[in-house]
Amino acid sequence: MKKTATPILCMVLKGYPRISETFISNEILLLETLGFKIHIISMRHPREAFTHDSIRMIKAEVDYLPSTILDNLLPLIYHNFMLAMKKPKKYFKAVRKAGVRWIRTRKSATIKHLLQAGYLTNKYLPGKNIVHFQAHFAHSPTSVALFSSLLSGIPFSFFAHAKDIYTSDPRQLKEKIDMARFVVTCTKYNKNHLSRLACNSTTPVFCVYHGINLDYFSPKLNNVSCSPPYKLLTVARITEKKGLETIYRALAVLRDRGIRFTHTLVGEGDDHDKVVKLIKTLGLEKVTKLLGTLAHEEVIKHYADSDLFVLGCQIAENGDRDGIPNVMAESMAMNLPVVATNVSGLPEFLEDGVTGKVVPPKDPLAFADAIETLLKDVNLRKKVRFEARKRITGDFNNQKLVNDLARIYSNMIPGLGVSPDQVQ
Repeated sequence: MKKTATPILCMVLKGYPRISETFISNEILLLETLGFKIHIISMRHPREAFTHDSIRMIKAEVDYLPSTILDNLLPLIYHNFMLAMKKPKKYFKAVRKAGVRWIRTRKSATIKHLLQAGYLTNKYLPGKNIVHFQAHFAHSPTSVALFSSLLSGIPFSFFAHAKDIYTSDPRQLKEKIDMARFVVTCTKYNKNHLSRLACNSTTPVFCVYHGINLDYFSPKLNNVSCSPPYKLLTVARITEKKGLETIYRALAVLRDRGIRFTHTLVGEGDDHDKVVKLIKTLGLEKVTKLLGTLAHEEVIKHYADSDLFVLGCQIAENGDRDGIPNVMAESMAMNLPVVATNVSGLPEFLEDGVTGKVVPPKDPLAFADAIETLLKDVNLRKKVRFEARKRITGDFNNQKLVNDLARIYSNMIPGLGVSPDQVQ
């Protein structure tokens, strides 16, 4: 097959498309508008039966890797055997690296990632002018990119986010940083953590916020004041790090104070049954709704119809934590006031009494007080609505931020075909 004329950036993703990862699809779409040619390699097929509208606008070719070893053993063995015959030195260098990484953690996923990389390199690279692997998430996608780099000689980099940073083995993550051409992450908090972990590594670590597409979020123009029953909204995966227990215990406090409200939760997750049980235990069934996963367009309607957005982020027992949840930024862009915690990168955008109300994690009473204040204090609501929208417009506009990311790619990836001078 004849090589394409345009150099291609290969994006290695955990899954594509994914409802919860609009920031990745938005990034790809915006990079394409700047002239980047992208090929997507996904480790999983989509789990949801629907996608966001922006997915249909992406032009990138998409290929999928075998997601399990046993169900795909023959094709995995075939492509790895063929690659080993064609490039024995590179293949056995990758095998040695896999051995070192497996000895550290004894996780079979290391072997799977090597086999997936061999499959990728032998099946999808020939005939393509792929010049760089860029993985989203520092765990398994970066592992595949690392091995694909060893097998092909093509450099790699990765974008680190949240869970992938704080639940990874630090030794494995440090090695990935050392071997990568560069690393990007989405908060200053993350950057400081990765830089400390990397220690004396020469690999540069950049911070670029994901941002949101402000064209999708028209600010609420209704009266600043609101009245009971107040409409409270949370959009979050139902997992420990989202602090939903804190939210529901705070709601019970508000109920006991005689404050009338309804609370809507959009999202799904492993702790669904646990949260349902807590709601029943607290006697909140009549004032709470769990809607499951919704398309982005439906979520935006809920922003517009709510009085307050609440998010109880905390550090989970396994170290998992958020970066800056895009749903918080989206709420702020919609002039929907926010109450959230001071965990991880959230204080980089949420400033107490200025762009919202900030409370410590795992403190239901403080959370309830903040909710009540932001519902009833009209002057404060007016201030935070204005300042929050201003902060997001100035610092979280993805159409501006993608230019920062594009300049990093252009400067750090020779031969990519898009020069820094072409980026606005």
